Amino acid sequence: MTDTTIPQNAKLGDESFMTADDLRKYMDELERAKLSKEIAAMDKADQARAELVKTLAQPVDLTPELIHQIAHNLTNKMRIAAQNGETEIMVMRFPNALCTDKGRAINNAEDGWPDTLTGRPRQAYELWRDHLRDAHYKLKAMVIDWPGGMPGDVGFFLSWA
Repeated sequence: MTDTTIPQNAKLGDESFMTADDLRKYMDELERAKLSKEIAAMDKADQARAELVKTLAQPVDLTPELIHQIAHNLTNKMRIAAQNGETEIMVMRFPNALCTDKGRAINNAEDGWPDTLTGRPRQAYELWRDHLRDAHYKLKAMVIDWPGGMPGDVGFFLSWA
């Protein structure tokens, strides 16, 4: 059996015992470390987002082979969705920075919203317009997240309903 009594020579003020001030200071240090990690993660996410915008801002060369590959991938995704009873799929998600008005026209469902698209989102719209619209597929664009209450990413949804 162990003795749980405090030795006669031990004092609560010993350096091995934290004062309330020391404990508050320790908690402050923990909070600062946590905030520092969160800020670093946000910086990393901002950098990744900037790289994504830079990449998606550059159109790709839509060769017949690439169009065939896109059609093949879309067909597979649409079949899976149809097997699950779904009538639409999200075919693209992109930052609103790729719209000249940061997604305002899309958010307000204005008639000219496609004119605000740039880069690869513009190419995706044109692929739908030139190849899928006549096959009675519909393309819906909408703001799909609202960081800080402001429009964020835009999603393109291909529908066959």
